[in-house]
Amino acid sequence: MLLLHAVYDGFTVRMVERFGYPAAFLSGAALSESRLGFPDVGLMRVDETLAACRRLSTCSNMALLADADTGFGNAVTVYHLVREFEDAGAAGIMIEDQVWPKRCGHMQGKSVIDADEMVQKVRAAAAARRNPDFVVKARTDAFATHGLEEAIRRLNLYADAGADLLLADALAKESDIAAAARAVKKPLCVNMGFGLRQRSTTQLISVKRMKKMGVRAVMYGRMLSASALQGVNNSLEAFEKSRSEDVVTERPELLFSFEQLNELMDLRSITDLEKRFTTAEKR
Repeated sequence: MLLLHAVYDGFTVRMVERFGYPAAFLSGAALSESRLGFPDVGLMRVDETLAACRRLSTCSNMALLADADTGFGNAVTVYHLVREFEDAGAAGIMIEDQVWPKRCGHMQGKSVIDADEMVQKVRAAAAARRNPDFVVKARTDAFATHGLEEAIRRLNLYADAGADLLLADALAKESDIAAAARAVKKPLCVNMGFGLRQRSTTQLISVKRMKKMGVRAVMYGRMLSASALQGVNNSLEAFEKSRSEDVVTERPELLFSFEQLNELMDLRSITDLEKRFTTAEKR
């Protein structure tokens, strides 16, 4: 079963790859929050995601599945978007059947387009790819608006249209996930939280149990961005006394060391290139 952590910058891409994961999800929500400082409610342009995909694919060997939201238009737009994401180094994209402007899948107030319109977007995405290994992932948010039966019906329509991977976002209970895994025609992906503070609308389930249920991929969409924020918060709280008192704050357990950072960023390879291509008198 494939585990996809949601990445959004050089730090997260390099850390996830360091832990041996072969693939990751380039999260639109995390990009919107970290780059724009605004929530995932359709404010970010697709150019932001394409630029991030292009940059991050150059510093990693992981397969990046990019968040393409609703496809930013109609089926023709989706066709051209797939080509752009291929050129940007993505291994696949996820498109969803929400009405634009979309909302994060675990927010209230979502609505979905007609299933037939989404089918045409999926057909266009599948037809556009030049690399047969490029993954088209289709997501439905119909569970929140129409219930489980409609969510499963839509996923199977999207599978017939050419989707390789399916996601019914914000399923509520383990029984909902198990039912979807049994009923869909293509591999099912689940969007899962992490820890008590990360509870969303979906019940938390272990990786081992989901695998037994027939789930083929799991996204952890909030774990890295939420833990990064908590780390920043912890350091700023620890620094508070240094703002007003004559003290030096030393909390090495809260920090990645300079040496660790340089190792993670692969400074050694840059140094080796400098030695290889710099003239002797400038070394």
